[in-house]
Amino acid sequence: MEQPARQYDPGVPEPLVTAAAARTLVIDLEGGLLRSELLMEALFSSPGRMLARFGAGGRPGMAALTDILARAEIDYAHLPYEPDVLNRALAARARGAKIYLVAGRFTHHAAGVAAHLGFDGVVAPADLAAGEKLPFDPGAIERIAARSSKRASLKIWAKALRVYQYAKNTLVFVPVITAHQLNFASFGSALLAFLAFSACASGAYLMNDLLDLAADRQHPTKRHRALAAGDLPISSALSAIPALWLFAVVAGLCISPLFLGVLGAYLVTTIAYSLALKRKMLVDIVTLAGLYTLRIVAGAVGVGVVLSEWLLIFSLFVFTSLALIKRFSELSMRESAGLSDPSNRDYRVTDLQIIAAMAAASAMNAVTVFSLYVSSTAVTPLYSRPWLLWLLNPLLLYWFGRALMMAHRREMPDDPILYAFRDGPSRIAVAAMICIMLAAI
Repeated sequence: MEQPARQYDPGVPEPLVTAAAARTLVIDLEGGLLRSELLMEALFSSPGRMLARFGAGGRPGMAALTDILARAEIDYAHLPYEPDVLNRALAARARGAKIYLVAGRFTHHAAGVAAHLGFDGVVAPADLAAGEKLPFDPGAIERIAARSSKRASLKIWAKALRVYQYAKNTLVFVPVITAHQLNFASFGSALLAFLAFSACASGAYLMNDLLDLAADRQHPTKRHRALAAGDLPISSALSAIPALWLFAVVAGLCISPLFLGVLGAYLVTTIAYSLALKRKMLVDIVTLAGLYTLRIVAGAVGVGVVLSEWLLIFSLFVFTSLALIKRFSELSMRESAGLSDPSNRDYRVTDLQIIAAMAAASAMNAVTVFSLYVSSTAVTPLYSRPWLLWLLNPLLLYWFGRALMMAHRREMPDDPILYAFRDGPSRIAVAAMICIMLAAI
């Protein structure tokens, strides 16, 4: 009598199958073994190359796009595979079982996955259902079927949207504090600006992660990002991006058209950074510093205060130093791990010393600019006790020095601004700076 195919749910443990019963293991590729979709993987394997091929194909339409995606170059070695399913398949392989993947589309890519993993081949769903044209006996197989799709949890969405990065957007509150606009209306406008920037930035982060899928999966830490690890479906990210940007536009219009213009400049610069600028040596540093400064400009526009040129110059040097420290941390991490030069950045591990020197120089320039500001006549109308501001200099020197030392010791895995929120001594230093500024008013 013919035995029915056994179904397997990766989430439910089963006893080991004997070698006699597991002559053939059949695994659904999408939803079973792969934590992603072949269509999306092909589309984002090399987005720029895909668009170039589509534009040069001369045959617009879905047929041409499907043909291009079928010939896309996918890195099968770094795809997000379901670990439980993969381990079960390898165990069955060790017992001498034949292993086949079930794929109804992009059979060329499915065959590539099977070849990479050492499986025996690919079968079509229709052939498996009919029990015909199969290279194995359909009478005794074990089936690992596709799982029902599950919605990503709030924790996964928070990880993908990089909610922890919202700390950077608190820079929109800086003009409120420096201009001494400490009232409910100003803080309300700054809060709305914060939300607009956060939504805009989250959409940009999702887009950046989609464009960097291949590079992130080869990175020792970025491979754990929600999209790279397959925790969040690519299609879900594609739906979330326009929704986030629409919210940012509506919030921006509620503040002012001018604020929306600044927010648009931030988004355009962010997209340009993701597509090209981050691959240009030092251009990426200047761009990052500009994006940080734009947050302060947006805060001033949102609240309706005139931004001091002193604050702009000080911000430029501060954020240039922080961007350089960030690159130093990334390169030093690669050096410690014995990795080669990054493929998606125009830097080399041997650039560490010059990057560190430039970061220190920018930090000292920032302290110098602040000292000149405190000694100028610009502080007199704003502060009743301007002499207290001199106490900020040693704190600034301490924090910049600590950031450089922690990066040199390979103890700063995060962005320097995020590190300041997580590091105890840094939080104390920042809190002391705020108290001194308030006391000087």
